[in-house]
Amino acid sequence: MIILLLKAIGVILGVILLYVALGYALPFIEVSAKDDGQKKEIPIYIYTNGVHTDIVMPVKNDVQDWSAKIPFANTLSKKTDYNYIGIGWGDKGFYLDTPTWADLKFSTAFKATFWLSESAMHCSYYKVMKEGADCKKIMISRNQYQKLVQFVDEKFDKDENGDFILIPTSAVYGNNDAFYDAKGKYSFLNTCNTWANDALKSAGQKAAFWTPSDYGIFLHYK
Repeated sequence: MIILLLKAIGVILGVILLYVALGYALPFIEVSAKDDGQKKEIPIYIYTNGVHTDIVMPVKNDVQDWSAKIPFANTLSKKTDYNYIGIGWGDKGFYLDTPTWADLKFSTAFKATFWLSESAMHCSYYKVMKEGADCKKIMISRNQYQKLVQFVDEKFDKDENGDFILIPTSAVYGNNDAFYDAKGKYSFLNTCNTWANDALKSAGQKAAFWTPSDYGIFLHYK
């Protein structure tokens, strides 16, 4: 029994060490941007709060009107003068029950790690975006933006009318955000940052080969 227990502990530690090693090494492998030859006229941003990476896009242009699908009225402020919307995918438990690391529970972390909980989309409106270490601007073409919009849109869960499903909750982060049901399962292999990294790939932008962290994305945009 003791030998089996030690072997099990050894396997678990081995998996953790392998994950840490791959999580550090693989992000350095860059997936190069693809130039489609079109004018780069639409600004998007990658923005991190130190944990989650969001894809920030114009609220409305001739390609997509996000406010029609993510109503301003679903935010606490109800304001309609926002210019950008940041969208991120992640574990519902982390988003709703863990506003800070101090609120993290073992049950939440365990479920998120092993595909045992649902996912959510976190949508935040902004008036302005300021570039810095936590925010990088990327200019993309209309064609690339259309592909990005499709990638993001397809991650939202939808009702019978095709509308995004609002999660009624008071656990928002501010006056400008709201949560919606999403497709897919969060895990240690498929994190919020993995999703954002894949979103960049869908739009033909620079990205990490694979990354579980925001660092793996931003190191390609220094």
